[in-house]
Amino acid sequence: MPSVSARAQKMPSSPIRRLVEFALKAESRGVHVHYLNIGQPDIFSPPAFWEAVKHAEIPTLEYSHSAGIHSLRVAMAADYQKKGIPVEESEVMVTTGGSEATLFAFLACLDPGDEVVCVEPFYANYAGFAEIAQVRLIPVTTYLDQDFALPTVAELESKITGKTKAILLCNPSNPTGSVFSPDALLALAEIARSRDLFLIVDEVYRDFYYGDGELLSVLQIPGLERNAVMLDSASKKFSLCGARIGFLVTKNREILTAGLKFGQARLASPTLDQIGVTACLKKTPPSYFEAVRREYMARRDLLRSRLLKMPGVRCPRIEGAFYAVVRLPVDDADRFAEWMVSEFSFKGETVLVAPCSGFYITPRRGADEVRIAYVLDQDRLGRAMDCLEAALLAYPGALVPDAVAAGR
Repeated sequence: MPSVSARAQKMPSSPIRRLVEFALKAESRGVHVHYLNIGQPDIFSPPAFWEAVKHAEIPTLEYSHSAGIHSLRVAMAADYQKKGIPVEESEVMVTTGGSEATLFAFLACLDPGDEVVCVEPFYANYAGFAEIAQVRLIPVTTYLDQDFALPTVAELESKITGKTKAILLCNPSNPTGSVFSPDALLALAEIARSRDLFLIVDEVYRDFYYGDGELLSVLQIPGLERNAVMLDSASKKFSLCGARIGFLVTKNREILTAGLKFGQARLASPTLDQIGVTACLKKTPPSYFEAVRREYMARRDLLRSRLLKMPGVRCPRIEGAFYAVVRLPVDDADRFAEWMVSEFSFKGETVLVAPCSGFYITPRRGADEVRIAYVLDQDRLGRAMDCLEAALLAYPGALVPDAVAAGR
C-alpha cells in the first residue's frame, strides 16, 4: 500500500485547530463552548462589503488578474499612504489571504534548505509554510516575563549562518500581542542590510495597535527597499476572515515578479471578495475603526484584569492585535486545554484555548502557556474567564500557586 509523502508526514498540525473536534463533542453533549482558540472576531463586517457583492452586477464571474483587481490594489496603496507608508499600486499583489502572502514570500525569497531567523513564539502556521517551502525556521526566543520584547542585536546576530536568507516577525504580534518599538525594528533593518537578508514583517494587525507611540512599518525604513517585504490581510482589518484576501507588498520588483508567477499558477484570488474589500477600503468611515479599537481595548483590559486575579497566572502587557500568551499554573498546557473541552464544564460552559507548544520551535518552550484570542464580546469573555478560573481550581494537574512562584 503506498504511503503519503515524507513532506506530508512532517507537516505540523495546527495547535489552533487541533482541539476543535473535542469542542464539537462537548457541544454535542450540550456544553456551550467559548472559542478563544482562534482569531475569528465577532465584530460585524462593514456593510460596504455586502452592498458591493450584492450589487456587483457581473454577467459572468470571471477570473481576476493574477496580481489582483487593479481597483483593489489602488485602494490598498491609498490606504497605506494615508498611514504614512509610501506604497504604490504597482508594489501591491493581492493574494488569497495572508496565508498565501506568507507562502508566496517564502517561495519567492527562499530556496529549499535556506534558514529564516524567526522570533518565537510565532504564528503557528509559519511552521507549516516553512515545511511546504522546505526551509528551516531558526528561533530567537522572547519571554513572557520580559513582555516578549525583542532580544539584543548580538543574540539575533548569533543565529545568522551562511544559510540564513531572511528574518521573520509579526508586528503587532500574533500570538503575544506585543509591539516592537521603532528602535528595535531599525536594529533589525540594519542587520538585514549589512547581512544582505530579507526582512519579512507580518503587519496584519496594524489597525489593532493600542499604544500612543509610533508603529513603524518595515516599508517606512529608508534604504531597505530591496530587503523589506510586508505581509497583510483584509481578514482582521474588516472582520472578513472568510473572504480570503491578503496582500504581498514590497518595493523589490524581483519578488513581485516571482510572486506573480506563483499567482499565475493558482490563477486568481476570489473576484467577488476583491470587489467587496475594495468597497470597504473606499467607503468604511474612520468611526468604524475607532469603535473597533475601543472595543478591543476594553476586552483586553477585562481579560488582563481577570487573569491577573487568578492565583499563579501570568499575563504580560498587551499592546496590539487581540491575543495574549498566558502562563498557567498547570503541569502541561496541552493536557489542560484538552481536558477543559473533553471533561470539564462550569455552569454548562467551557473554554477552548490554543496551547502554546505549537507556537515555539525550541523544545518544551510554551509547555505551561496558552494563547487566548479575546474575540468575544465582553459578556461572553467574562463568562469564559469564569470557566477558566473554575477549571484551574478543578484541574487534576494544577500546580500549587506558591510552588509556581518559587519555581519561576
